[in-house]
Amino acid sequence: MSRIGKLPVAIPAGVSVTFENGLLTVKGAKGVLTQQIVGDIEVKVDGAEAHVLKTAETEGTDAKHGLYRALLHNMVVGVTEGYTKTLVVNGVGWKVAKSGNKIVLNVGFSHPVEFVEPAGVTFACPTPNEITVSGIDKTVVGQTAANIRKVRIPEPYHGYGIAYKDEVIERKEGKTGGKGKK
Repeated sequence: MSRIGKLPVAIPAGVSVTFENGLLTVKGAKGVLTQQIVGDIEVKVDGAEAHVLKTAETEGTDAKHGLYRALLHNMVVGVTEGYTKTLVVNGVGWKVAKSGNKIVLNVGFSHPVEFVEPAGVTFACPTPNEITVSGIDKTVVGQTAANIRKVRIPEPYHGYGIAYKDEVIERKEGKTGGKGKK
């Protein structure tokens, strides 16, 4: 039995959780999220708690049990608090700016790179070297931040690149330059 799946999900005031015909819907102050649930899994709401239950012991049900409980928890947190990822742009002359519903990255290419906000995600640029990606869906926020980071992955010699704010970049020493050879 899944240890994660056994845990109940607390439902705060102002959030409603419904499960009908395999579709899990969570409504809150920040919006509505839905998740299709497949397999022998169902969700029961008891007052201020939701329980993810297995209806049969088939292969893969334990993994789905924990997965759907974690997804339900992420949905509840998303509609109440939301999710945020912060990226830092590090490079000489590199900068980022918000223009309408997109961000424009000047990160050492001969052309600026533009990213349009996907549905449910908002960008902010509090400083010229910082990008904030926020939204209610954890997977969409994380994937959008990863796509932005992929434009210039941090390199280990100078530390140039787009990195998560709390990311530690392992630095390398570099070449020593052939000392002692004749």
